[in-house]
Amino acid sequence: MTANRFPDFFAHAPRITVRDPLADFLGAAQGGIVEYAYADVVKLAGHSCPAVASAFMMTRAALMALYRDALPERGGLRVALPQPAHEGVSGVIGGVAGMITGAAGEGGFHGIGPRFDRRDLLAFGVAGPGQLRVTRVDSGAAVSVTVRTELIPGDPRMRELLPRCLAGAATPDEAAQFGALWQERVRRLLIEHADDPEVIVVETA
Repeated sequence: MTANRFPDFFAHAPRITVRDPLADFLGAAQGGIVEYAYADVVKLAGHSCPAVASAFMMTRAALMALYRDALPERGGLRVALPQPAHEGVSGVIGGVAGMITGAAGEGGFHGIGPRFDRRDLLAFGVAGPGQLRVTRVDSGAAVSVTVRTELIPGDPRMRELLPRCLAGAATPDEAAQFGALWQERVRRLLIEHADDPEVIVVETA
């Protein structure tokens, strides 16, 4: 376990590096360079699950497709999701994508003078392909991303352990086993399928 008591594989998951002009302007990060690790979004969400991992990997895939070898510009991206924020895991995915891209809804940072406005860059309930659509504000280039989690099935033992854990009937060993099996699926997505185009599908939007 790491110092934060996270599973060890968190430290080996891909990282996302962006340049935030606002952070540079205010001296918050040298050159505005900010790096996000999987542990950062776990802290935001409060848990680690396939949805949180998918959000992290979809955002990474979208930024790689839109910027290639250049650093993505945090705050210069629009993020849209097809479902309303309260449906399914849409809110979780939007929160993770918003953290990394800087995209925010009406409650986001209002900017300094005419610059750095982050409001209305994150939208829910927008019809379109994929689970997540990311658009560059400067060029209008856009991609949609979908993670096919069905290609990474969970361990069948989880189906027996989950109801026991929810009912408070699981033994400590069973509870620990459930958590380990749950995180193993997350590990496979983050480590084994990070750059698998059949699992993380990117399309021009």
